[in-house]
Amino acid sequence: MKKYLYYPGCSLHSTGKAYEESMLSVFRYLNVEVEELKDWNCCGATSYASIDEVQAFSLAARNLVIAENQNGNGELPELLTPCNACYLVLTKTQKYMSTYPHVKEKVDQALSAASLHYEGKTKVRHPLDVIANDIGLKTVSDMVKKNLQGLRVACYYGCQIVRPFADFDDQHNPMTMDHLVSALGGEAVDWPLKTRCCSGSLTGTIPEAGLRLNRRLLVEAVKRKAEMIITCCPLCQFNLECFQDKINANYGENIHIPVMYFTQLMGVAFGLPEGDLGIQRLFVKPSWHLSSQKGGVKVHA
Repeated sequence: MKKYLYYPGCSLHSTGKAYEESMLSVFRYLNVEVEELKDWNCCGATSYASIDEVQAFSLAARNLVIAENQNGNGELPELLTPCNACYLVLTKTQKYMSTYPHVKEKVDQALSAASLHYEGKTKVRHPLDVIANDIGLKTVSDMVKKNLQGLRVACYYGCQIVRPFADFDDQHNPMTMDHLVSALGGEAVDWPLKTRCCSGSLTGTIPEAGLRLNRRLLVEAVKRKAEMIITCCPLCQFNLECFQDKINANYGENIHIPVMYFTQLMGVAFGLPEGDLGIQRLFVKPSWHLSSQKGGVKVHA
């Protein structure tokens, strides 16, 4: 199995720590070698590009160059990028530099000031892509120790992982996480809002709009009889989990549904210790009920 470089971005070392903990634990269990990118910097998120696009691309491109230099074994570096915003920004940077010569020229000038040179060798990968297409869902299924039979899961992709660049899944109806849930033995519910925006940073800037957008997602998941939501984005996880009490108070709802990272659910199915998966960090904590008859896991809020 090849080695992947890992770009944590700002979130996975802070508010998204459980994502990092669970992802690294799952990859260790799957015997996948992961090495953190050295001296990485913030990708600028999606907001920086609205202020100064060239500087934003330069900031992101520095990480791509570092990956090229760190790999050092002759192979094309593959940069594991779990955060959806980071994945979008790094992918967009590559696309723009390869499509628009004037953008590449300006970014190259910025990089040269730091004695860096971009060759375009780094391949940006999302963990979902690696799990589905490199490791394979058959391998994942074979390594399950606690089957998730009977667990109804709403898979929430968010609005950035497949739009506008659908490199490994469908833009309008992504299914990678759904297929992963099936491989773990669970049931992915038919949920048409899987790519509807969670409001992003609106929960902190225009709370009324942010809560309204989050409520729509949560209500629909409950309506579809989902017992939990899994996601692949730190900001999406934060929004959907942490504002449930405010949504209940403002709208008269009674929503208490766990929102976990897909890697946490994988770790549970693999029988890994909950402390290694960051389960204790969840605000809406799931209750696990092991079935001695089926050897499965049943989850409810």
